[in-house]
Amino acid sequence: MVYRIKEIREERKMTQEELAKASGVSRATIAALENHTARTTTTKTLLKLANALGTTVDAIFFTPNV
Repeated sequence: MVYRIKEIREERKMTQEELAKASGVSRATIAALENHTARTTTTKTLLKLANALGTTVDAIFFTPNV
């Protein structure tokens, strides 16, 4: 699974630490998802990240052209 968290976070000009504070998700988890070292995560975590990024879980999963 490839997540677009890093791409969206950088578009929002946020650091991993800022996203961690805004979402309540650890920076280590965010880094693992961005670097594709974490293969799975919970829906709850994705919802927290999406809310903090001002987007949807769908946007984290899919590129706009899919």
